Amino acid sequence: MSQDSQHGKWTISSSDDDDEDLPPSGSTTSKPRPQSASPPSPKLEPVSLEVKPEPAKPSVMSLLIGSEARQSAAMNQMNPVKYETSPSLAGKRKKEASDGSGWALSDSEDDADDGDVKGRIDLPKKAPLSPQKKKPKVENERPPSPHGRLYYIEEPDDFFESSIPCLNDTYRFYLNKVTGLDRKYNSGALHIRDILSPLFGTLKESVQFNYCFDIAWMVKQYPPEFRDRPVLIVHGDKREAKARLLQQAQPFPHVRFCQAKLDIAFGTHHTKMMLLWYEEGFRVIILTSNLIRADWYQKTQGMWMSPLFPRLPKGSSTTAGESPTFFKRDLLEYLMAYRASELEEWIQRIKEHDLSETRVYLIGSTPGRYVGSDMERWGHLRLRKLLHEHTQPIPGGERWPVIGQFSSIGSMGVDKTKWLSGEFQRTLTTLGKSSHCSDPPLHLLYPSVEDVRTSLEGYPAGGSLPYSIQTAQKQLWLHSYFHRWKADTTGRSHAMPHIKTYMRVSPDFTKLAWFLVTSSNLSKAAWGALEKNNTQVMVRSYELGVLYVPSAFDMKTFPVHKNPFPVSSSSSGFPVPFDLPPTCYTPKDQPWIWNIPYSQAPDTHGNIWVPS
Repeated sequence: MSQDSQHGKWTISSSDDDDEDLPPSGSTTSKPRPQSASPPSPKLEPVSLEVKPEPAKPSVMSLLIGSEARQSAAMNQMNPVKYETSPSLAGKRKKEASDGSGWALSDSEDDADDGDVKGRIDLPKKAPLSPQKKKPKVENERPPSPHGRLYYIEEPDDFFESSIPCLNDTYRFYLNKVTGLDRKYNSGALHIRDILSPLFGTLKESVQFNYCFDIAWMVKQYPPEFRDRPVLIVHGDKREAKARLLQQAQPFPHVRFCQAKLDIAFGTHHTKMMLLWYEEGFRVIILTSNLIRADWYQKTQGMWMSPLFPRLPKGSSTTAGESPTFFKRDLLEYLMAYRASELEEWIQRIKEHDLSETRVYLIGSTPGRYVGSDMERWGHLRLRKLLHEHTQPIPGGERWPVIGQFSSIGSMGVDKTKWLSGEFQRTLTTLGKSSHCSDPPLHLLYPSVEDVRTSLEGYPAGGSLPYSIQTAQKQLWLHSYFHRWKADTTGRSHAMPHIKTYMRVSPDFTKLAWFLVTSSNLSKAAWGALEKNNTQVMVRSYELGVLYVPSAFDMKTFPVHKNPFPVSSSSSGFPVPFDLPPTCYTPKDQPWIWNIPYSQAPDTHGNIWVPS
């Protein structure tokens, strides 16, 4: 069976037409299907995309699953293949694929739609001209990058702040610093070393919630004077992956662990948050970056950094220190959802601090099946409730587009009515208490193949954009919504996005009705999906983000900041991370698919992409 679209022709095997095999809605536990040890090696044709499965033997490395194996999409991949012009290249690569490494891909899309992939991506290497002795491991040497060990150039001396940077205190929304950009585009952006530096407080203890960890790298990001302060790692790893994570931390006795409960198949602990307890107070940072170097190097990431929350006077009431957005209540509810004894002391600490200056709303996801009023506690129904209660109808609102921007895509169903328009789009188009009207335009931003090829990282940037061929070929209808990643206004057009943002924008793209930065990609696992005739919602993963609504800032709408860099401390314009209006895909553009080869043209480092 084949399907045509303006973004390519796909030949689909009958087995790929089946719906994904997910647990029945009534069950609370289910075992995931076994991972395929021998996935197909797709072949990319120059004009139309023909997916023709071929057998491939798995390699040991390709079957590694877990944080250590993933370290990053960029750090622990094998070296990419250099571009060659030999006419026998395709045949050579096919032979290498059949003789070499295979991919550990799950048969279900929902267990890998969070955007951070824990399976190692194995790229075939050219056969050496002569036998070479294995290079002995050097203890302090950095892990290999996709471009070899020399890829991670040292940042310039002035890359890290030595004094408090000029920050936009109005919204407290920041991008990460990107190596290789003009200096002005990093002015007012933050690196993890800046966040953890003494500039923002005298650290006593911290918690790191995340998906992927490089413990040794993470510890180095703390300044020397704080490097032995207690750190609690909240993660979702199990079995072998958990064992590897614990092994990473053996040299660091101050690092402890809290394992998040993941009772529903294909769920992940995808939340990215820092809790920082200082001598001076307490701070929360909700962000989109994993705790691995590649995520802080040449990718576009975002974060919300709270003000410094002071300690409440002793004897304060249990409701003291609440914000108009009920951020304190919601953060405590989110932490209590872990049902983890390791977090109890942090829950108590938060109760003892004044969070009243917070002007954003917290939107989390926690795994479970929820009914009644609990349906609005998490996921996209939580977003719907907040938009209903805290935004206002806008005249001509049906013409205000909705924009979703993400780094990974789950299985949406055979057509848009299955979840995207029937459920998720209804949430995104909610504006106040107005009745649901005709759907406004929906623009989805996801990098094209050309965006990835010409990026700072080149093709390996696509390792953090895990949209699989198995998912893509079942939802070609989705690609008509796609727009390119272009971010000239923030200097980040070539820094591929790992950030996830959603917003409602005016028809002339100068105003925002609301803005959300979150860890949630475009997936049912992250946002939740209705079940049992809409009487129950099922959420698979832990996610976290913050919602900006104008009413919390005494505004009717947010003006879009056209030139957010260099940063101004008091600008009223919102720093949208990419260019508006978005740029539609042309008929020649194709969405980045991470597990098919791209060998027609080299990337910015002279490499091609040949997953086996």
